Amino acid sequence: MTAEVVKDIEDLSDLAPLHNPANLCGIRAAQKVFPGLPNSAVFDTSFHQTLPPKAYLYGLPYELYEKYRIRKYGFHGISHKYVSRKAAEILKENIKDFKILSCHLGSGASICAIENGKSVEISMGFTPLDGLMMGTRAGSFDPEIVLYLLKKGYSQDDVEDMMLRRGGLKGISQASNDVRELRDDELQGKPQSELAFEMFVYRVQRFIGSYAAVMGGVELLIFTGGIGEKAYYLRKRICEKHGYMGLKLDARKNRANETVISSPDSEVIVMVIPTDEELQIARECYALERALETAR
Repeated sequence: MTAEVVKDIEDLSDLAPLHNPANLCGIRAAQKVFPGLPNSAVFDTSFHQTLPPKAYLYGLPYELYEKYRIRKYGFHGISHKYVSRKAAEILKENIKDFKILSCHLGSGASICAIENGKSVEISMGFTPLDGLMMGTRAGSFDPEIVLYLLKKGYSQDDVEDMMLRRGGLKGISQASNDVRELRDDELQGKPQSELAFEMFVYRVQRFIGSYAAVMGGVELLIFTGGIGEKAYYLRKRICEKHGYMGLKLDARKNRANETVISSPDSEVIVMVIPTDEELQIARECYALERALETAR
């Protein structure tokens, strides 16, 4: 963590306004309290540097990529890397033998396609706002809507607040971004909460189907994150539409949040893997320090 790296993180705060400023506070505090210890930064985007240009470029003038590096970066890479490798470890298989879809479903949500152990597609894009509908983030929508709202008199701050903090499950339900609360509301027959769930499930299903096409099939489907690990009723709904893949859930195992929740005769292995981003960060830092020691 050199002064140059700190400045780069600060300069890129516009792309991750909910994350970079807060993490910079932690970095600076650590440097102050532990001045004699090396500090390292591990980026959610690094796992997705294996995306091919056809996946990470947008259909905008190429000069915007050359001048401003506008492209898909993807996020949640630390989590996707950890759970995909943990799943292979549990199954005692080589990760390179699997076509994997990793679904990190929490307040922030993303789906990553992993082939030969490498990220080849990710639902989050230039910023963490893109892709799935999330707790308070709107996810993907027609960008012309932003221009339309600005013309209608909304300020840039208003629109940004709607996309980041007032959209998603909270915006549709008009109640909460907490899935547990929305589940209670749904069971009580509240239509807005039911609609929020339907929209969330639909979007996850849509990404699973499209990313299966990217890899030419799926052999391992992983659920992680607070929703992915605990909300068995949403996992059930998400998987219901993918019987065409030969995917079959075991209802009892799914409800019990077991590690492998697919039936023995399922052609797609479905797993629930609690993520451990802190452990993966520690592993990355250790590997970096070892490499630096070797270089010295």
